[in-house]
Amino acid sequence: MTEHTRTDGLAGMALPPQELPPEPARPGGAAKLQCHACPVLCQIAPGRAGACDRYANRDGALVRLDPLVLLRKTLDAGAATLVPFAPRGAGAGAAGGADTAAPWSGDLLHADEVFVTGVGASTTYPDYKPAPFIVGSRVQGVDMVTVVTEGIFSYCSFKVKIDTDRFLGPEQAPVRCQGEAVGHVTTAEYGSQMLSLGGVQHLTGGSRKEGRITAELMQRLGNKQAVELGIDAGAQLLLQAGRAPIVNGVAEQRMRVGCGSAVIGIFARQCCGHADEVVVVDEHITGVLTEHQAGRCLGMKPSGIRMRGRKSTPGRYFQVAQPGTGWGGTDLTDPLAIIAGWDARRAWPGLRLLITSTTGEHAGWYLLDRQLKPVPAPMPAAVGHIVQRIGQNCEAALSSVLFLGGAGGSLRAGVTENPVLLTRAIKNALVHVSCGGAPAYLWPGGGITVMADVLRMPDNSFGTVPTPALVAPMEFSMRRADYAALGGHVAQIRDLREVLAQGAWHGDGAPRARQWQGLPAGNPWPSWPSWPPGQRPLPGTPAGRD
Repeated sequence: MTEHTRTDGLAGMALPPQELPPEPARPGGAAKLQCHACPVLCQIAPGRAGACDRYANRDGALVRLDPLVLLRKTLDAGAATLVPFAPRGAGAGAAGGADTAAPWSGDLLHADEVFVTGVGASTTYPDYKPAPFIVGSRVQGVDMVTVVTEGIFSYCSFKVKIDTDRFLGPEQAPVRCQGEAVGHVTTAEYGSQMLSLGGVQHLTGGSRKEGRITAELMQRLGNKQAVELGIDAGAQLLLQAGRAPIVNGVAEQRMRVGCGSAVIGIFARQCCGHADEVVVVDEHITGVLTEHQAGRCLGMKPSGIRMRGRKSTPGRYFQVAQPGTGWGGTDLTDPLAIIAGWDARRAWPGLRLLITSTTGEHAGWYLLDRQLKPVPAPMPAAVGHIVQRIGQNCEAALSSVLFLGGAGGSLRAGVTENPVLLTRAIKNALVHVSCGGAPAYLWPGGGITVMADVLRMPDNSFGTVPTPALVAPMEFSMRRADYAALGGHVAQIRDLREVLAQGAWHGDGAPRARQWQGLPAGNPWPSWPSWPPGQRPLPGTPAGRD
């Protein structure tokens, strides 16, 4: 293994000497430093980085190579400014001088303007010590505390939503990266296919190669980079958060407006009078207008069409074809293949037939001849307009990536000596949880299981350790009184101004960088809890009560 891994301490901040016993110097060589930020315990030679590429031995000090990320409202989202921390002991004057280097005009004590994220904050491993940042501030007149850390996650995954009508692979089929299983296909949702990638079984339950590739994939995916995947008995994919999915080398353009039955219902009134029959091809639910309740309510004459597949309710057909990358997510290249024939007692020569897919990407116009066989014909402008309208109602196809992780022992121990009290406080909405400052959805049930959209998180929020595991940021914000009540590390609370000037509570303050970023558009400010109705605290009142 190359000399890397994760360690305690901040970017550019040396750790306490007692936590980093140096390896004895070898004859003719300099001493190595042992990194304690994860179980790998890398021995890092001078001028070299650890296995995680985030910590290094710089002139005999263990330093963090990437900056701590801070958010502020007065900086445009997407812009970034690097500012060094002041030397330890430089005082408030140095803090002001440091901030002069960045375009800052606000009061540093206002936590509704400045937020310290967990990106670059370091971990609590080996779990016995408080989180690296426990920040005290005042928000709307209330004394607040935000506990900031990076967690080492073995129990985590990414849920990927792929907007496509194409068949990507059988449900439960393995998803592979570089030949290794890294996840599986899960259920199809409305207009999208879902993948579950990562997870503890792939990180730790298989071969070393499987675990390493899974961790690398998760890091790239979470950091908004492109990944190549293959699905057994299915498609080849190129996915990147916020970008159109590429399926078998072709970029998806549209997310379907609805299933075949829904498209029939939405556009029935517009089709009535321009077509005698409309079939919307869909791998799951194909719609037929004159049989559908929408067609009946509009008084449309039955066409006598006979469809293949399994009829469900009137005008709705299942299993008209096999799944694939053709019309409506089926394997069809000729849509007429799903028509078994016509009832001569109802159909008539000249009957006007529109067949379209759920996205309007595929469409054909046909007229029945004297033998009641559909014959392709030029599509009338009014019908073409309807097909265009279907396409206009389709949103752009995107790949969405959501981080899903459970906050276990190391994270909770960094907040309080009695972790169950933190869990209860979160359930009672006394503690607001964020990931890199981004809003996190808290799953119901036991534990602290959160989910966050990686596009709302700062760039490069995720790292890895070669155990293997993922490293992700997390912040817990609450009233100071509540923090004391849940047994928090009150002695380690440090004023926001001091944190901005000098960095984490541990370390001797070796020079390092911090990076200011603007709050992404649409993100709520993360330091104020989302109190339930009637429970938002007011200045000077007990926590959780008006």
